[in-house]
Amino acid sequence: MEKNFTHLDNEGNAKMVNVGNKPIQKRIARAKGTIYLNSFTIEKIKSLEIKKGDVFTVAKIAGIQAAKQTANLIPLCHTLTINYVDVDFKVFESQIDVEVTVECDAKTGAEMEALTAVSVTLLTIYDMCKAIDKDMKISNIHLLEKIKKDVL
Repeated sequence: MEKNFTHLDNEGNAKMVNVGNKPIQKRIARAKGTIYLNSFTIEKIKSLEIKKGDVFTVAKIAGIQAAKQTANLIPLCHTLTINYVDVDFKVFESQIDVEVTVECDAKTGAEMEALTAVSVTLLTIYDMCKAIDKDMKISNIHLLEKIKKDVL
């Protein structure tokens, strides 16, 4: 079975996919990931007692920035003009779930931006809490959905 890879030319060299002839569409991508922490750490985060500052605010800003910088981090990824990024936290006894939604009007999808934003949000939580929690674990980063709709 012959495979046609979109990011390889006929000689097997890396190439960026040409999306020039594709129509601009409304693109929405949602991604999710989890960080497991000690319940003690969760309480410190909720009561704003982490020495580095407000974990949720800093992590949210980091996630938004990451979505906007994805093309600088992922080779061959197209630069997108992002309309909206939402970073949402669900806090449990020993874990925090992060869900990111990215919306843009573009010729290619925003799933890499959503996945990058989730990853950097989780890494920021890890960084801010590493002094008090040596057992943290980041897990299950995945795409929930991607949508494309015609722009009217």
